[in-house]
Amino acid sequence: MKFHKITKQLLLAVILVMMTQTNVVAMDDVWGGMGLSEEAVQDVPRPSDMFKSQDGSATSQTQTSSETPVDKELRLIKDIEIYGLNSVAEHEIREKIQMKQGGTYSRDLLQTDLKTIYQMGYFTEKMKAIPSKNEDGSVTVKIVVEENIPVKDFTIEGNTVIPIEDILATLNDMKGKPQNIAQLNIAISQIQELYTSKGYILARIDSVTDDPDGTINISIKEGVIDKIMIEGNEKTKDYVVARNILTEPGMIYNENLIKEDLVRLYATQAFKDVTREIEPSEEIPDAYDITIKIQEQRTASISVGGGVDTVTGLFGSMGITETNFRGRAERISLTGLVGTGVMLNDSSVKDHMNIQAELSYFKPYFYNADTSLNNRIFFRDFGSYQIPLAIERRIGAEMTVAHRLKKNRHATASFSLGLENIDVREGDFNGISRMYQRYNIPIAERAKQLEGGLFLSLSPALIYDTRDSATVTRHGTMASIRFDENFGLDGFDKTNGKLTGMIKQYIPVGKKSSLSFTAKGGGAIHGDIPEVMAYRVGGPYTVRGFKMSGVGTGDAFIMGSAEFATPIPFMDRTRISFLHNIRFTVWADAGKVFDGTVSNKIYDRPEYAVSAGVGLKVFIPGMGPLSIDYGIPLTNAGRNGSDHGYFTFGVGDLLY
Repeated sequence: MKFHKITKQLLLAVILVMMTQTNVVAMDDVWGGMGLSEEAVQDVPRPSDMFKSQDGSATSQTQTSSETPVDKELRLIKDIEIYGLNSVAEHEIREKIQMKQGGTYSRDLLQTDLKTIYQMGYFTEKMKAIPSKNEDGSVTVKIVVEENIPVKDFTIEGNTVIPIEDILATLNDMKGKPQNIAQLNIAISQIQELYTSKGYILARIDSVTDDPDGTINISIKEGVIDKIMIEGNEKTKDYVVARNILTEPGMIYNENLIKEDLVRLYATQAFKDVTREIEPSEEIPDAYDITIKIQEQRTASISVGGGVDTVTGLFGSMGITETNFRGRAERISLTGLVGTGVMLNDSSVKDHMNIQAELSYFKPYFYNADTSLNNRIFFRDFGSYQIPLAIERRIGAEMTVAHRLKKNRHATASFSLGLENIDVREGDFNGISRMYQRYNIPIAERAKQLEGGLFLSLSPALIYDTRDSATVTRHGTMASIRFDENFGLDGFDKTNGKLTGMIKQYIPVGKKSSLSFTAKGGGAIHGDIPEVMAYRVGGPYTVRGFKMSGVGTGDAFIMGSAEFATPIPFMDRTRISFLHNIRFTVWADAGKVFDGTVSNKIYDRPEYAVSAGVGLKVFIPGMGPLSIDYGIPLTNAGRNGSDHGYFTFGVGDLLY
């Protein structure tokens, strides 16, 4: 830009602003855009050349022989007069300079003030100062300045992703004032930051020029993408990688969107590492080529494990999983589990081996990158926690389509279609008969308890998730709502519908701890829900400190929970990353069941409960968060509960 002449220091400030961005602008480009040559910059007069004596001749700091008597004597400043101002307010200069009325005059101070005035950026180098001696011995200092051409308007070229109003907001304060290179430097930096803050890290100010009428022209190169290339995949199909990259050639490069693409690729579990490289295009000026580099990993695995869980008891498990099936980033797995089914001597649960098996197939890209498909076939045979002293056998299949919403990327809608046969058979007729007789309940009611059937289920759901991490969550919200319509295929009178919802809010505490609040609830919308499908409260996923269903079962429920989680001292500072995920918890739960079942009566379940306790929570890869909690009931635990507390073991966090 041609601002008459500007100092080399100020011009370098422009260069530094540009060079701190992602792309370095050539020195010649900067000077060319400013309308100045390197020789012109070097010819800008030094502040020492701007000092004028009373007779108007130039003086220099090194030329002491030309000093006037005013310069040699100690004088007080009677007045400071400033000439040549049009747009700049006089008080702006007076606030900047060190000389003040009534102060002591010195030549060095005057020269310093001239330099300060010039560096304000509003004035040309044609400035002079004339000190004159008054009759009373004081000094009057006259400063003559010449303002730069006033800024009339701005023109912006090249912007497409940032509104012109946002760009002009950084410049409009300069309108009507003399051209000021210092302020323009700040504005250029703000424009660059505006782009960078929104992820457009390749955007740069290409040139800045001015017209004789005072219009400043700013040209922007935003960083368009020429090509996107993929490197490193051998087993994985090219189109599998490409379909997870939503960034396309011709778009303005956005680092935030590229990061989402990389996360999406990494989430396929087919790759050990995913990175990107940016290079200038060899074919299109001011465009860039993006290379997505991936490192594949072994995707087939066999897992063998075991443990203890409130639901399955002591168990052993085995699984075979392929996470890049046919090189299409699809996951297929076969898992099996065998457990004792007896845990902590729950007298309401039949001592029966727990056997589970599941075959699942997950397709992450179903028609588009935001839609996935999950199919599973399952078999379960175990001592029922829903029906006392009964044995449940469930055989079924389910297909779920999930779609991430474009209007809100934190929300996912899903629809499940399932077919399940539920067989409930007697496990201990003599034992249950005694229970019925004790409470004078007709044994005919037992047949209702054992009612199962063949059901076709339709289940739409909505999940909202803003958690910062699924491993150790410290802030964010997790919410879900789901409607289940279960059609009785072997008896339409069994058809029922229910609505279930949950919301959990995480609040960070300190640097590593968190506080969370959970609310859950659900209820029957229509029809009679068989007891085997009823809501249950008590156990690791609802009110802890109680056995599974120990609070009660019924057609509706509500519950709330508060939990404080914090790292165990020193354990999170070790080199073992697994230990970093362990959290010590302190919690309190409360819940209530409505329209309770007959099981609540024969086992003296309280149907409402408040409990508190402590626990450990750790994230297990492939399983999710594992919770081990010890809780103590603060309300009536019932005849079959324990007033002294109860351990619960749970994996994951049920959304419904």
